[in-house]
Order: sequence, then C-alpha cells, then structure tokens
Amino acid sequence: MDSPSRRRLVVRYAVLAMVLMGTSRVQAASSVLIWPIDPVLEADQQASALWLENRGTETANLQIRVFAWSQSGFDDQYQNQRDVIGSPPVAKIEPGQKQLVRLTRTKDVPPGQELAYRIIIDEIPSAKPPTAEEGKTAAAIRFQMRYSVPLFAYGAGLWSKEDTTRPRDPKGIGLPDLSWRTVTVDGRPYVEVRNQGAVHARLTDVALKQGGQNKPLVEGLLGYVLPGAIMRWPAPGPIAGDPALQVRVNGAPQVQSVTPAR
Repeated sequence: MDSPSRRRLVVRYAVLAMVLMGTSRVQAASSVLIWPIDPVLEADQQASALWLENRGTETANLQIRVFAWSQSGFDDQYQNQRDVIGSPPVAKIEPGQKQLVRLTRTKDVPPGQELAYRIIIDEIPSAKPPTAEEGKTAAAIRFQMRYSVPLFAYGAGLWSKEDTTRPRDPKGIGLPDLSWRTVTVDGRPYVEVRNQGAVHARLTDVALKQGGQNKPLVEGLLGYVLPGAIMRWPAPGPIAGDPALQVRVNGAPQVQSVTPAR
C-alpha cells in the first residue's frame, strides 16, 4: 500500500515571472495538495472524493473537469463525457483551506469491466496584473498549471485496488496481462507494451536488463497501459540480442519480468 506521503502529492508552481528594469524576478504563489492521487469508483459506490488543499499564500482558483480516457495510436485520448461528474466544477480556495470535490457516477459500468477517466485540474490565472515598486505595473509571464489525476471505475464482479476496509471476493481481482516487443520507427528503437488484462497497468521502474546491466527507460513513472491497449516508448539506446523487460506494475512491492510478445 502507498504511504500517506506518497498518496498526497504537493504540486508547487510559480505563477509570475517578472521582468522589471532589466532584472528578472520570480514570485511564488500557491501550492496545491491533491489526495488521493489514485481515486477509484468501486462497483457498489455512487461517488468518491478528491481533496484539494491550498498550501500557498494566495487564493487558488481551479477548474475541475472529468474526461473519458482511452488509448489508441500509442497515445492517450480524452473525450467529453457525462458518466462521471466532478462537483464543484470550479473551486476558489483560500490559503490554508481545503475543498472537497465529489466524483459522482451517473451511469453503471458494465459487469466485469474497468473504465478509465482523467480528472483535469486547471489553474485559472488571476485577472489582477502584478505590480512593481512605486505602483508601476510589471511585465509578467504567467504560467498556467495543469494537473491530471487518473480515475478508474469498476463494474460488478471486478476490483483491482487493495482496500483492507472493504470485503473482497478474491475471484474478482483484476490483473493486467502484459507482453512486450521492440520495434524500430524511422531508425529509432522503441519498446511496445501490450495489455490484454481486465484492468490498467501503471508502469514504474522500467528497465531493459541485458548482460547483467539494467538500462532504465525513464526515472520513476513511465506511463499507463489501459486494457486492450498498446503503448510505445523510446528505448534508452540500440537494442541487441534478447534483453528482458523489468517493471513494477501498479505499485507492486516487487519488480517483475514482462513476457516477450510472440
């Protein structure tokens, strides 16, 4: 299970970059804490909760939207939907305050299926211009922060996230079924991962192992592969021979080897 420190992710962002009389100045505004970072809607739940907390010194104005999430062409696709609604859609959070976002389902998920969504949280820039010394308006560049939180909803008879507070039927646990291969596109090597399982796979600590050496694809999170999807990522270099792909799936305590595609 994830520790509280991992489940709560502080998103810090500077919103003002000031240029005044040839001197650059950066002013930090708000820090938004978001938890949990892996919300789910179980088959018997009509709603789930997402908390936003402003740890900064300025008011945080945020827009919350929920999109259907699919994968095709080795890329993530987002579509408008009304099956899961986030409320409120806009939040104004003062420094030190929290806001509950209620994620409510309006439609049941078919039995035995997992549906994927993305909760997109956008900063709404303040209309107030930054000021410089002596009341003059400073030149500024405002950076808009966007944070994306995955949300998975389950139909009857399927679950994937461990929860010691809920009774579970062991027969209903959903697992990814992964395979992989290497491909070359425009002279560049890639690693393709396919998921034929019932639930998503969150891939971290991914590396190619060959001759006693590990070559990481990326540090930390590589990405997700949804059920029935194939995703592709650049390899760390030329691939020779028959390397093994090792990966940590959905935060498992152990790294596992992924079966090569036939």
